Amino acid sequence: QVQLVESGGGLVQPGGSLRLSCAASGSIFSIYTMGWYRQAPGKQRELVATITSGGNSTYADSVKGRFTISRDGAKNTAYLQMNSLKPEDTAVYYCNVHDESLTGNYRVNWGQGTQVTVSS
Repeated sequence: QVQLVESGGGLVQPGGSLRLSCAASGSIFSIYTMGWYRQAPGKQRELVATITSGGNSTYADSVKGRFTISRDGAKNTAYLQMNSLKPEDTAVYYCNVHDESLTGNYRVNWGQGTQVTVSS
């Protein structure tokens, strides 16, 4: 089992910043990709950003230049720095981790989600 602990969500005014964290723990042999997805009310879950074990990152067009994803391999933790936040960034943000277990199983894991609300 993999446990994902997310933190850092909250209420922020437009133009403000938040930093999300996702810490993975459990019977992990190796983590491949870590990332963030989000789901706004009435909309499908969408990719925000991902980062590989080698440090290669991808971003949704809507967040390029405003969000930065990073990871600390030693801590099995991913971060999402969100700047210049807009009301349309309001959503539940979910951590996503692709890993290999100690017994060689490939897994896709999801966090519980953390609410980000951008409003004046």
